[in-house]
Amino acid sequence: MTTYDFNDGNGPVPAHQHPNGGGWVADTATVAATAYVGPDARVSGNALVSDNAIVYRNAQVSGDAKVYGDAYVYGNAQVSDNARVSGDAKVYGNALVSDNAIVYDNARVYGYAYVYGNALVSDNAIVYDNAYVYGNAQVSGDAKVYGDALVSKTPLQFRRSDGYDFVIVPCADNVDRIIAGCRYFTYEEAYNHWNKEHPKYKETNIILEALKKLYELQKSS
Repeated sequence: MTTYDFNDGNGPVPAHQHPNGGGWVADTATVAATAYVGPDARVSGNALVSDNAIVYRNAQVSGDAKVYGDAYVYGNAQVSDNARVSGDAKVYGNALVSDNAIVYDNARVYGYAYVYGNALVSDNAIVYDNAYVYGNAQVSGDAKVYGDALVSKTPLQFRRSDGYDFVIVPCADNVDRIIAGCRYFTYEEAYNHWNKEHPKYKETNIILEALKKLYELQKSS
């Protein structure tokens, strides 16, 4: 009997190398013949990797996690517990997706981001850098959550007439920030950037004020 130590505290367990990629798979896990598990990737526990899903580099899928559809998990990323990654979603870098979290559609989670609890990340949403999305949070649409943002519930979000999304989130330094595209601003920085010289000044100012007031109301409720 062939065994392999997945370094999960269970010691060497019965395992085999997946024929499509050569990565180690615990005999208790299920990996479809159509899926790919690269030579340095690992699938352990009761995890499922199916359809055309790809797990490679140093990525790990463990516990009762499921990766399926056309999803990718790679780099040093980990998907564990009862988490789900599906559709065309990608989890990579040093990202972690655990507990009952779900990442699907065309969503991306990367960097050192952590998605856990009952969180959902979907559509074209992106979570990256050191951002945490957890609790019952839902990040969707074209939202981007990054920096040191901490999102535990569905974030407040407005879309400007030119398709630019504005999201307000609390951050690890206890400062609320406005995230819009590649911008990661405090209120003051946001007002200074989208000033009267900006062609979308009036509309942006309305959005910033609405986000601020609604968020304060949300926190007090």
